[in-house]
Amino acid sequence: MAKKPTVYDVAEQAGVSIATVSRALRKPESVRQATRESIETAVQQLGYVPSGSARSLAARKTGIIGLFLPNVDELETLSDFELTDHDTAEIHVDRPITGRIHRDSLYFDHVLRGCELEAWSQGLSLMVSIGQGRGESDVNQMVHDMIGKVDGVIILARSVPDRLIESLVKRIPLVMVADAPIGGEKSMDLVRVSNRKGMCTLVEHLVDAHQIRSFIYMAGPDDSPDNHKRYVGFQEGLAARGISPESIPIYRGKFSRPTAKKITQDLIERGDLPQALVCANDQMALGALDALTQAGLRVPDDVIVTGFDGIEESDTSHPRLTTVRQPMVNLGRAAVSTVVKRIEHPDDPPYSTEMPVSVLLRESCEGVLEAIPAA
Repeated sequence: MAKKPTVYDVAEQAGVSIATVSRALRKPESVRQATRESIETAVQQLGYVPSGSARSLAARKTGIIGLFLPNVDELETLSDFELTDHDTAEIHVDRPITGRIHRDSLYFDHVLRGCELEAWSQGLSLMVSIGQGRGESDVNQMVHDMIGKVDGVIILARSVPDRLIESLVKRIPLVMVADAPIGGEKSMDLVRVSNRKGMCTLVEHLVDAHQIRSFIYMAGPDDSPDNHKRYVGFQEGLAARGISPESIPIYRGKFSRPTAKKITQDLIERGDLPQALVCANDQMALGALDALTQAGLRVPDDVIVTGFDGIEESDTSHPRLTTVRQPMVNLGRAAVSTVVKRIEHPDDPPYSTEMPVSVLLRESCEGVLEAIPAA
């Protein structure tokens, strides 16, 4: 029996990559006419019949890219679910959720959307795994289960233990979103944003435009590479304007809105508010705004508040939040594009992409509505 032609045979005969064959079969309009005609001719001559997996770039295995996210929706309790079939409509009072919701999900939603868009454009499927209330051993098992079903994996910072990442990068195409574990910067593919430059630019603006000399810094988790780079940028901005970084109090807000709210309430009670409260992400800044508003204090008249990320809620808060906006959707797209390149070119040196950010000046910082590039 003659060997059944594969997508590799089509790519070789047409003189194109497997990715191009995948796009031509899935979205013909996305490929140039001459290239599309060459692929169509190869398909007809070979008698190739595309299958679901063969239409994908990674048809060598599964045509699936894995995405591993941190725990983003940990609730204290989860109600039971029962499938019912009743032709009724009930009325309920809509109460606020009292469980713990990690507001990081607002950020991850955008990154996930970018991954979905790029995977679709590449003719790939995306498998998403989220650890929910699991310990390290369970996370390890989830990761190993995933990599047996995918051709490459994207890992967001803090979602997988560093020592596991160091093992995985030797076994499967892997892209880190955010900085690599310490010591791994030159050994793995990275997609990140200009955390250091963005925070430095924001701090320099606060000193130059608003004569701020009294700061408090609200930091994220110690194990977050993004948190580390943002604090380095904060220190650099202060030092560049003659302010000793060691003189500035640091509070651990854990990237959490409720935690930041509690810290800010304590600062208010003690009368220790600074001129500017600089937060390492938007969720903490929104928590600070919650506490200040409840205490009847005015932002920015009594204290300036700033964040980092540029989530949608920062544009609808009262006042609107000054923040450093990172291109979250494009971050996801770049991550998928990079893992595709790694699959195609396994022997290339590590890829490293650092995407630019912008400082968005809004009402929580004197109401100056403009954007400052921080690339």
